[in-house]
Amino acid sequence: MKKFGVKINYLYNSGFTVETEKHFLIFDYFKDSVESGEKNISNGAIALRDLNVGKDILVFSSHSHEDHFNPVILSWLDEVDDINYILSSDIDIKEKDERIHMISAYEDMNVKDAYVKACGSTDIGISFLVKVDGKTIFHAGDLNWWYWWDDTEEEIERAEKWFKEEIERIKGEEIDIAFFPVDPRLEHNYHLGGEYFAREIRPRVLIPMHFGENYWVTGKFSEKVKDIPVRVVEISHRGQEIVL
Repeated sequence: MKKFGVKINYLYNSGFTVETEKHFLIFDYFKDSVESGEKNISNGAIALRDLNVGKDILVFSSHSHEDHFNPVILSWLDEVDDINYILSSDIDIKEKDERIHMISAYEDMNVKDAYVKACGSTDIGISFLVKVDGKTIFHAGDLNWWYWWDDTEEEIERAEKWFKEEIERIKGEEIDIAFFPVDPRLEHNYHLGGEYFAREIRPRVLIPMHFGENYWVTGKFSEKVKDIPVRVVEISHRGQEIVL
């Protein structure tokens, strides 16, 4: 297995930190408290001292849903110098700052030596393709094959078509690390989006997300896609450190 020189911490739901050689990335930070113990990354929440990393910090929010965007992230502006935000354009920001960059689907930009492309979603907002320090990272946001068991036939067909069209737009990208929803609320369809993404895109590493506290689903998904040459990381707790 190729080593990427990347350290990742699982925060909660779709929230992760990703530390590369010169950058510290934060994706879809949501839950700003811990059940017990000290508030820090190793417990799944970010304290100000966790941002004292001596690297350029990039904060991403894929859309305005409360389980993907917590306004507390904007309080870091007054406390941290080397910080920039890349936020989906559906997020309402009252006070603009030159370090806050709004982006819509299919737009791209360069921020602090990182290339950021906003890919589409099958909900509101966007997904992110980030090229930084020689690594290509994909965070799906709410891009998924939302096949709900009680949908009408028309809704099911529309969801599949929409999802596959968005995946088609991503094809050709060589993705090192992908974060993708594996949502047990979809019941027996929980794996469809992640499995299709793994087969069609072939990221080197796939890290499940959007499962709340149902950690068991990450192991179940890993077993489900074992025939695909993709490494799936199983997650067991908040704050879990993943070194790649």
